[in-house]
Amino acid sequence: MAEYIWKDRKRTIFGLPLSFTVYKLTEEKLIIESGFLSKKEEEVRLYRIIDFTLNRPLGQRIFGLGTIHCCTADKSTPEFDILKIKKSKWVKDTISDLVEKQREAKRITAREFLEGDDCDHDTDDADDAL
Repeated sequence: MAEYIWKDRKRTIFGLPLSFTVYKLTEEKLIIESGFLSKKEEEVRLYRIIDFTLNRPLGQRIFGLGTIHCCTADKSTPEFDILKIKKSKWVKDTISDLVEKQREAKRITAREFLEGDDCDHDTDDADDAL
């Protein structure tokens, strides 16, 4: 059995973990389990994650929650959200550190992902001016 660095459930009303979505993080992968009667388990290798965005709208911040949007180089799961979780900033930073650790261990550079990067990125007007 894998040792989990972090494990949490998607939170619902009032920040309560009354959901059938569970997130599990190991040194090498992120596992997303969802469903009640019909279960689904998605596994994303950390070295394949390209980009993160932490969203903390007011409704989530009130309950100490946040959502992490991830873009990957994975064909079956090019984008996914880690929805409404506690300690979202810490989780994002931890995943980011583990992604870099996995890329170094596997000797993978970001350049290898740029050609296949289909994830939509928001552009800022300030970036266009440069």
